[in-house]
This record gives sequence, structure tokens and C-alpha cells, in this order.
Amino acid sequence: MLAGLYVVTLAAAVPRGAGGHGRDGTWSSAEARRFWGPSRMAASTDDTGSDAAGGAQRITGSARHFEGVPTVGVLFYVGEDMRDHHCTASVVHSPKGNLLISAGHCGFGDDAAFVPDYRRGERKQPYGVWAIDRTFVDPRREDYGDGSDLDFAFATVRPDGRGRQIERVTGANRLVRTPGEVNRVTVIGYPSADSDPADQAVRCTAMTSRLEGHRQLTMRCDGFFSGTSGSPWLIHFDEKTRTGDLIGVLGGLNGGGPDGDESDKISYSPLNDDEIFRLYLDAINGREPKRA
Repeated sequence: MLAGLYVVTLAAAVPRGAGGHGRDGTWSSAEARRFWGPSRMAASTDDTGSDAAGGAQRITGSARHFEGVPTVGVLFYVGEDMRDHHCTASVVHSPKGNLLISAGHCGFGDDAAFVPDYRRGERKQPYGVWAIDRTFVDPRREDYGDGSDLDFAFATVRPDGRGRQIERVTGANRLVRTPGEVNRVTVIGYPSADSDPADQAVRCTAMTSRLEGHRQLTMRCDGFFSGTSGSPWLIHFDEKTRTGDLIGVLGGLNGGGPDGDESDKISYSPLNDDEIFRLYLDAINGREPKRA
């Protein structure tokens, strides 16, 4: 089905400056890298050790720190301490190779940046720092009620200084429909430094089930604190390519989980159904999302 969508949409013109939340053209990936700079990272402390192996994880019910993957990274607001990343995002395949996916409630903001495979304290990030160009969120999205089923967002990023699109540098996961209620997912995210002082990627493999009353999945895994909103839920994760089929992102009702003591143990994700593919088409064609 996706292949058919690409054939249709590749022929569509992408209007310059159209769609999403447009910019004036002054924000670039080169500027994002300069902003990163050594002075911004001076306050960071040394890394702590990781307790995760590089191979496939068992279903343990607890997230583990690991080295990360190129397609998943953190979102920053420019103008704040760069350790204060606020959400997780990931690269998904698109015709132009410039597309990210995250949670709709993350609010990319102006002059935002994406850092794939973020490494705490490093002056030069392994896959660069990428300026976010435009964002695409369903206007009906809400934190509660039926609108929480639409808590996903896409964003395009500007090319790097060599003119390369991000997918060429990091690779990409494949956006697919959620196949059912029960799935074995690999979920990768970045808790905020305030929530997890290690300030490192975490990974968990868990089984999903349906969230009653919503078009959403739920999973149980300790360690998905604040900052992991937007984390990709992947099936068929390939340890060699470090990519998989993306069937959801951490988000949904109440921002992606319950309140109280269970907030970091239980996470939600909207289903990938017709609505997310409508938004995907808006994003790759540079159209402002409009819904009746």
C-alpha cells in the first residue's frame, strides 16, 4: 500500500514555504550545529556506564540503557540548555528522505533541532544536528478523549551542510499500519536528564495490548520517563540494520500514559490507521493539515 502512495505523491509538487508551520528560511542545519557548540555542552558531566547488551532484548519489563541507534534521537528547543531535550523523535522513510515522526503533544516550536543517536557531553554528535523545517499535527489532536487517538506528528528537516537529506545519513524506519492489538515491540527513547541522570538512550522489548475505549495500544515497561514521548514502537527490528517497521509512537491519552505511580511503567501509543497516513501525505506534500 505504501508503495502505491509513494507513486502518487512523488508526482505532486511540494510548494516552497507551504505546509505545516512555515519558517522564513533563515534556520539551517549548519546553524543548528553551531548552536550545539562546545560552550553549550560545557555543563554536561561524564557518562555513566550502560547495562544493555547490543543484541536482542528479552521481554524483561524494564528499559535498559544502551548505545542508541542512528534513526532515533532527541528534540531540542534552541535557546535552552541543550541537555534539556524534551521529546524523542525518529526518522521514517519518505520520498524526499527528510521526515521525522514524534508525538503530537511534543510541540516542536520555532528553531528546533533534532539530534539522532544523541550522545551526552560530546562536542560533535555522531550523526549531526539537524534543523527542523516544518511540523505537521492533526488540528483535532487533544490530550484527552477521541482527540488523543491523533497524538502523532511529522516534521521535515533541512539538509545538512553537504546538501544531504537525513535519511541518507541515518537510514529510516518504515511507517506501516498497526497490524493488531498484540505485538512484540522494541521501543527506543530518551528520558530527560532530570528524570534519568544517565541522559542516555533506553530500550525495551514488550508485548502490547489494546487500551480500552481508545484506538490506542498500551505496553508495560519501567523506565519511560518524561522525555520519551514520541519514542518509536517498532516491530521486525533488525539488529544488523538497526531499523524496523514503525507501528506507533509513545503518546496518546494524557500524553502517553496514566498519572501517578504507574506513569513511567505503562505507556500508550495511537494506532497507525488511516488518520496517520492522511497526515503523512500532508507532510510529504507540504500541505497544511486541514480536517472537517
